[in-house]
Amino acid sequence: MSKILTVDDLQVKYGGILALKGISFEVNKGEIVSLIGANGAGKTTTLRAISGLVPFTGRIQLLQGETEWLDLSTVAKHDIVRKGLAHSPEGRGIFPNLTVYENLFLGAFARNDKPEIAKDLEHCFELFPRLKERIKQKAGTLSGGEQQMVAISRALMAKPKVLLLDEPSLGLAPLIVAQIFEIIKKVNSEGMTVLLVEQNARMALKISHRAYCVETGKITLSGKGIDLLKDSRIVDSYLGGH
Repeated sequence: MSKILTVDDLQVKYGGILALKGISFEVNKGEIVSLIGANGAGKTTTLRAISGLVPFTGRIQLLQGETEWLDLSTVAKHDIVRKGLAHSPEGRGIFPNLTVYENLFLGAFARNDKPEIAKDLEHCFELFPRLKERIKQKAGTLSGGEQQMVAISRALMAKPKVLLLDEPSLGLAPLIVAQIFEIIKKVNSEGMTVLLVEQNARMALKISHRAYCVETGKITLSGKGIDLLKDSRIVDSYLGGH
């Protein structure tokens, strides 16, 4: 498989505290790759660095075309979406006073291919039929699960090369969590590369091709998702023991 995103020696400081201590990993085209670990381990910070939301040292590169690598540290924050990264953040980050339609349309702000935008909007409604039913409803009046659907759909509307998902199951009922994870699998099966940060390690590992375990700002373990599900260190620390 060919790489599409590489992260080398990523370090992030908050004040005098080193939150990320030299993280390195890669994502291949067509994969779901998960970052798992405890709260405060550095998972969300990693995604925020990739998206240009926090200053970092090290190198983050995104493939452009077939062979050209782009150093994201040279890209203005507002241009990162145009280069192929879309981020559905922790806490969803939707615009509560805008309608579902307006939120989704904002996801395509960097695009000018109107016919394709219309097709992608319909695709989001196929993935999440409930959003079509609520297309004119203000996003702030939706349930938590529906708001998460808006957040994921808005990121998909950017037509990214890599979709960054931060804690998509946070605060949701188990039935809704299962639906969200089925949608992540579906969009991946359609060719979308996904980098997933998820507190629910069991669910994440079940759908991931590969995963990295982050502990106190470092990667301590990596492997195939199916293998890590059986790894005693992961089982004992994140899956509730044997």
